[in-house]
Amino acid sequence: MGKSAVRNRRVFMASLKDVAQLAGVSLMTVSRALNNPDKLSDKTYQSVKRAIDQLGYVPNFAAQNIRGVTGKTIGVLSLGTATTPFSVEILLAIEKTVRKFGWHSYVINTFENDEAEMEQAVEQLISHRPNGIIIARNGLKIVQVPEKLRQFPIALANCVTEDLPVASYIPDDYQGQYKIGKLLVEKGYKKPLFLHIPHNYIATKARKKGFEQAFFAEETDKSAVKISHYFMQADGEDYFEGAKPLIDLLQRHKKLDYDVIVCGNDRIAFVAYQLMLSHGYRIPEDIAVTGYDNMVGIARLFIPPLTTVELPHYAMGEQAALHLIEEREDTECHKITCPLIMGESC
Repeated sequence: MGKSAVRNRRVFMASLKDVAQLAGVSLMTVSRALNNPDKLSDKTYQSVKRAIDQLGYVPNFAAQNIRGVTGKTIGVLSLGTATTPFSVEILLAIEKTVRKFGWHSYVINTFENDEAEMEQAVEQLISHRPNGIIIARNGLKIVQVPEKLRQFPIALANCVTEDLPVASYIPDDYQGQYKIGKLLVEKGYKKPLFLHIPHNYIATKARKKGFEQAFFAEETDKSAVKISHYFMQADGEDYFEGAKPLIDLLQRHKKLDYDVIVCGNDRIAFVAYQLMLSHGYRIPEDIAVTGYDNMVGIARLFIPPLTTVELPHYAMGEQAALHLIEEREDTECHKITCPLIMGESC
């Protein structure tokens, strides 16, 4: 086949037959190159690979499913993960990891509060005949595993379930907030104002415990420490509300009796920055501020840069994918380290 003919074929979607003709092999040989390359000689495999690259051939996985060739695919039930910038790295990690191991993935995004949409999403996942399922969520919560998905190997990313024993990969929020607390103790802060996310969130209890553990360690003078805790409304997503206690305090007092504001996430910290600066406070000279999440690298967009903790979204997605690829059999809740991001705000 001449080069001009090859160029003309690129106008259209190349087929398996096109690859076979260009490589000078049978359709069965091309199929083996795609699915069982170990069964071919290196010379034959390289010949087929060159033809695939030259034609820009893309395997038709939907057609393979119809023929029963379903191996090495992971379906991802994304609960809001694909529609938020905060946790989309979970999906990026899954995609990169499965590609690295020669697997394939597909993502169906849906929302937990829409039963009809959820049912449709589950049916779509099953229709692709996956080898395993990852359920990923945009924020750490307890999720329900749909009955129809329980027949597959399952791994959870940034969520847990009480429905059945399955492995989950979540942030170690105790460790993350302990890191912040220990840093503040070492820097000599003694009067923190802690503006929490909602009290009923899984992360909240762990972070509160980690922070207090750091401040009330045996070597710390407990009597010299004063921690004030404020919590958002249950299930609140308006994080301006998370800074409302600070607004009330500023209205009631000429000067705050705190030396650091510990924020439950970076969005609360963003509001706290604006409030403190508008009232003439310097950060960190007059009062320090810390955050949590480091959503899409936001810490460096603060002036001065925010000291925060990074949620390990990429690691959660990667480990959930590896759990299925490596056929791990444990059903534990794996807590992944949350890195401390050092800024200049404390």
